[in-house]
Amino acid sequence: MTVVYTAEVRSAGDGRSGTARSTDGHLDVTLAPPAETGGSGLGTNPEQLFAAGYAACFHSALRLSAREAGVAVPGSAVHASVSLIRGDDGYHLAVDLTAVLPGLNADVAAMLTAQAHRRCPYSRAVQDNITVQIRAVDHQPA
Repeated sequence: MTVVYTAEVRSAGDGRSGTARSTDGHLDVTLAPPAETGGSGLGTNPEQLFAAGYAACFHSALRLSAREAGVAVPGSAVHASVSLIRGDDGYHLAVDLTAVLPGLNADVAAMLTAQAHRRCPYSRAVQDNITVQIRAVDHQPA
C-alpha cells in the first residue's frame, strides 16, 4: 500500500468545546457541543464533520461506480445523517446515507449504492463498527 495523502488537524481547547485547524489552514473551525447535548450549539461538532467527510467520500465512490457502469448521474447528491447515541456502555455513532439519484431506475440506483458502499474508504473503515443505513431516492430528502 502507498500513502496518497494524509490530513493533519489539531484539536485544541476543551475537546468538543474548542477549535480544530488543519495544518494547511483550509479547515479552521470553532467546536461546540450541540444544544441537544447541553452545549451552546454555537460551533460545528465532530458528528457534523464526520457527516461531511462521509457524504463527500461516498458521493465520489458513487459517481465512480456510475461512471464505470456507464450510467449518467446528473444532479446526484449524498445526504449523511450521523447520530450520536448514548448506550449503557458509552456513546456510539449511527449513520444514515441517502443517495439522491434523480431519474434513475431503482434497481440501478440500488446496485450503484451497494458498489459505492463496498469501495468508499469511510464505509470500509466503519464496517462492523457502527450501523450504516443506505438508501437511494429520486429526489432530495426534506
